[in-house]
Amino acid sequence: MSGAAVGGAGPAVGAGAVRASGTGAASSGPVVVDVVGKVRRPGLVRLPAGSRVADAGAAAGGATDAAALPRINLARVLSDGEQVVVPDADDPLPAPPAAPAATSGPGGAARPSGPLDLNTATAADLDELPGVGPVLAGRIVEWRSQHQRFTRVDELAEVAGIGDKVLERLRPLVVV
Repeated sequence: MSGAAVGGAGPAVGAGAVRASGTGAASSGPVVVDVVGKVRRPGLVRLPAGSRVADAGAAAGGATDAAALPRINLARVLSDGEQVVVPDADDPLPAPPAAPAATSGPGGAARPSGPLDLNTATAADLDELPGVGPVLAGRIVEWRSQHQRFTRVDELAEVAGIGDKVLERLRPLVVV
């Protein structure tokens, strides 16, 4: 989809810069998402299950002229509770996360290189991150269980034992 108007309110809106990644699976009920950034009416929008990022943008009044539409994926299916961020065209592109080299985990099996998804990682996976031992890994998994999922990497700060220094060390190594 190009810069065509969505809902007649401005350029199309998408979510390649979404701070939360969804599973892509549609639920049976409506989804509620928080649309922020360069949209005309930021805030919570309620949409039918299976709705796409473009639908959320249209419900938020469409993108402003300052939106960086090439950075966003309009076709992605939304997940309930996520935040869609429409970036400013003047914002610099985020640096790709540094990918750690493949290392051997317990049993000598190499773990995949690249950022670790906080929503799918096991306690054993998290334990391999620098500064995260088995106790902290367990707390991260417990927090995820209590809150259903991480929607932002910054939510790690809500886990007991993760302060600013640990969060900054983990930020390039994890994704949501």
